[in-house]
Amino acid sequence: IYAAALKRANVDPSLVQEVFFGNVLSANLGQAPARQAALGAGIPTSVICTTINKVCSSGMKATMLAAQTIELGRNDVVVAGGMESMSNAPKYIVEARKGSRYGHDTIIDGMIKDGLWDVYNDFGMGVCAEVCADQHVITRDEQDSYAIQSFERGIAAQNAGHFSWEIVPVEVSGGRGKPSRIVDKDEGLGKFDAAKLKKLRANFKPNGGTVTAGNASSISDGAAAIVLVSEEKARELGLHVIAKIRGFADAAQEPELFTTAPALAIPKAISNAGLEASQIDYYEINEAFSVVSLANQKLLRLSPDKLNVHGGAVSLGHPLGCSGARILVTLIGVLRQKNGRYGVAGICNGGGGASALVLELMPSARLGHSKL
Repeated sequence: IYAAALKRANVDPSLVQEVFFGNVLSANLGQAPARQAALGAGIPTSVICTTINKVCSSGMKATMLAAQTIELGRNDVVVAGGMESMSNAPKYIVEARKGSRYGHDTIIDGMIKDGLWDVYNDFGMGVCAEVCADQHVITRDEQDSYAIQSFERGIAAQNAGHFSWEIVPVEVSGGRGKPSRIVDKDEGLGKFDAAKLKKLRANFKPNGGTVTAGNASSISDGAAAIVLVSEEKARELGLHVIAKIRGFADAAQEPELFTTAPALAIPKAISNAGLEASQIDYYEINEAFSVVSLANQKLLRLSPDKLNVHGGAVSLGHPLGCSGARILVTLIGVLRQKNGRYGVAGICNGGGGASALVLELMPSARLGHSKL
């Protein structure tokens, strides 16, 4: 993904000065995952690489840190983003390090332990989603309807070719003697069945639960990369600038209320950008659960027509370390398709936090004005 982003930006890897990349489930990946990917993409060994873990906000926080180094005048060219392979997250035999004794050992699911579990309250993220649904009076039917909308919007965007410019085709092994194949579409969209979705059992609350596997984001693999360049360097290199980062912010509250933290971070980011909410054309709020988008939509008084118009994590998937960067890339695509100027991306993260970032689309990046 690094190499593809640099190629599309027309930036030589030798010009990169630093790399910030998000990753949450790093167990068994080997040392410094961000650096592994950077060197694999031909970025020089002299380039500093840092792996960022802010749970679901990792990819966005990596982008914010990259932007700050440019603001400070320390860098001119930085690669940022995030990556996650949730399907390869290992399971742990914790006591084996000390030496297994007589009796059974417990196997811990690393994906749940390090990515999907509230360590402060000792329950899963889905329980937090149920808390959110109760607090903001969001029903099972509303969540299912939102999830169906996410799939329908994602499928419509895919069929219209709106994702093609942002997706890098990947060749994957077929396994067990089967030929390899090219993956160039989000596979989750092909599994949509509205009737089955409505019949799924609630997973996180025994009685009266509303959160299901169908109205929550799916376990996914993915990566997203962004090339950030200072205005002066872009002019020097004659680069075609797609968008400008106008501002960003973080926010935090009680861990069990992480679902609505974007409603705190987004206004701060808009203010830091020197803008008013009325100037924002489109929003991307990561769909960790349908209730997350619904609650933040309610708190921020957003029009449904301005939010996640190409679908979101419920239908496209939520690779933890990747999503914060992925929604930035998708937001740029939405602004291009819809002829918007300003967009905001917000994402909640475990522990009670959230990150948000404001983008301004450059006029020359609109459809009909470029060959992106």
